[in-house]
Amino acid sequence: MTDLEALLDQVPALAGNPRTIEDLSGGLTNRNLKVTTPDGVFVARLNLSDSALLDIDREAEAFNTRAAEASGVGAPYVDFRPDLGLLVIGFIEGRTFTDVDLRTAGALDRVAIALRTLHSGPRFQNDFDMFVRQSTYLRTCVDRGFKIPDGYEDFSRDFARIQGALSVNPVESVPCNNDLLAGNIVDDGSKLWLIDYEYSGNNDPYFELGNCWTECGLDDDHLAELVTAYVGRESPALLARTRLRAVTSRYGWSLWGFIQAETRDDDFDFYGWGQERFDKAVADFRSPEFATWLEAAAS
Repeated sequence: MTDLEALLDQVPALAGNPRTIEDLSGGLTNRNLKVTTPDGVFVARLNLSDSALLDIDREAEAFNTRAAEASGVGAPYVDFRPDLGLLVIGFIEGRTFTDVDLRTAGALDRVAIALRTLHSGPRFQNDFDMFVRQSTYLRTCVDRGFKIPDGYEDFSRDFARIQGALSVNPVESVPCNNDLLAGNIVDDGSKLWLIDYEYSGNNDPYFELGNCWTECGLDDDHLAELVTAYVGRESPALLARTRLRAVTSRYGWSLWGFIQAETRDDDFDFYGWGQERFDKAVADFRSPEFATWLEAAAS
């Protein structure tokens, strides 16, 4: 705590006294602190993981945090200290969503509104492409001898088939969070805020929808509801595109878990986290509907 107090003293916004510090739940690559001073209430995000191995660009994260604030759905940007491994944002008073909250009536409509707001806001500094990131993560695992499931690379051709199908009808990239777990959605009672731009970048908006859907454990009806609310109409082609993007999310992010399992020394089961996503991706690749999704997305 003495070291932590000394670190916070180096940041003007956090240096006020009296000061209280509380750990916030959530966050697998950061330690998140709620810091209350006479000048306000802030969140200090301290890096815990190897940013280079996980392909995290901290400069882009800070830039994109400011852009998200300007869009109207991101928390206020306060300070960025790369020398301290620290990003400071304003604390949003509200209730953090859970997966269950997304299943309540009207919740996905509100999420769609927040996403459209973010996606129509200022562009981010960098781009995000899961096909590129998956390749980078896989090379890291292979080159370093990290443990991945037997047969992981057996699905590389199917992964490439998705890329080919999506390229038939390309969509313009937009600023995306790319890690929209329920815990990154905060309800202040009147609007939803989207937080945590660690993996943000300009991307296919339907990756955003598909990733949110799979990470929050929603069902097929919820996916159709979310896509319809976002698009404003039913669209079989965009629904299929979103479903395929969910597959890329599962297959690509699974490697994130395997890298963390080899490089982090804590009690969280990162390998199990990755295995769960890989198993879901395998079920998708082997699904009799897989070819239908490819055809519909390319139509």
